[in-house]
Amino acid sequence: MDTVPITYSAAHTLVPTYECFNRCTYCNFRQEPGTSDWLDLAAVQDMLPHLHRRGVAEVLVLSGEVAPHSPRRPDWFRHIYHICELALEAGLLPHTNAGPLHREEMAQLAQVNVSMGLMVEQMTPSLLDTVHRHAPSKRPAVRLQQLAWAGELGIPFTTGLLLGLGETEADWADSLRAIAEVHQRYGHIQEVILQPHRPGQRQSVKGMALVGASLLRAVVLARELLPPEITLQIPPNLVSRDDLLACLAAGARDLGGLSPIDEVNPDYDHPTADRLQHTLGTDRWQLQPRLPLYPQYDNWLAPPLRPLVQHWRQRLSTALTPNPVA
Repeated sequence: MDTVPITYSAAHTLVPTYECFNRCTYCNFRQEPGTSDWLDLAAVQDMLPHLHRRGVAEVLVLSGEVAPHSPRRPDWFRHIYHICELALEAGLLPHTNAGPLHREEMAQLAQVNVSMGLMVEQMTPSLLDTVHRHAPSKRPAVRLQQLAWAGELGIPFTTGLLLGLGETEADWADSLRAIAEVHQRYGHIQEVILQPHRPGQRQSVKGMALVGASLLRAVVLARELLPPEITLQIPPNLVSRDDLLACLAAGARDLGGLSPIDEVNPDYDHPTADRLQHTLGTDRWQLQPRLPLYPQYDNWLAPPLRPLVQHWRQRLSTALTPNPVA
């Protein structure tokens, strides 16, 4: 039986700021506004060439959120933009997830990102009375608007669901159908992440981990409701080996960005690619690196970004080509 490719991105996460005006009860990432320094640009510039030499392709720019009408918002946005510029100058590929953005901000970031992302989380408004009670940007209409704007702007996009926040399976189906509907209009959704909740030490309200049959049912449902060209991603550090293999058998095909630290779930370290391949075995699944931009979207990019993407495609192709037997 032929092996099935399972992809991952060799990535490094940069956090412009941990401050966030949302207060989600399950969050292990945020800090109070004004209590932490923003990421130093000089330090970023020094670090990036080392990442390139190590074969890291993706710079995930993952930021806490400054309120939409805060006087600090322009400085925050410029800071993110400059980090993306520095990544490109160092020969790396930025992918930004900074919460909901203004449409004009998305259009500007599209000039310095090969792809972008935002989790839908869940479309049910009932969570606004519980885990998202103090999280204004988690309103379902706001999240869905981001997906639509990304499609209008031609931005290759990653989104996903958080599972185990108090929603129902019917809510999963509603959220997946909403993603599918937007994709059918624009064709821009690369991946949907199915991220199970795993309790962390810093969250304000402890919850139960979503595991086993529930997670597998989410994968099956997603594969039923999403178009086949959308890849399903499972974070390998948040699931057991048995659950991971079951999810792959049910149709998941990507394991996301493998950065040294999972900034969103800092209690759960990412495995290395070698460890993951050992977990998967070699009989059925073959781990393969990918870029943060899927190949079918290469022509969507702003022209200045295309040569760098092609450089990385050639580099990956060379690495995956077996050496001829003497």
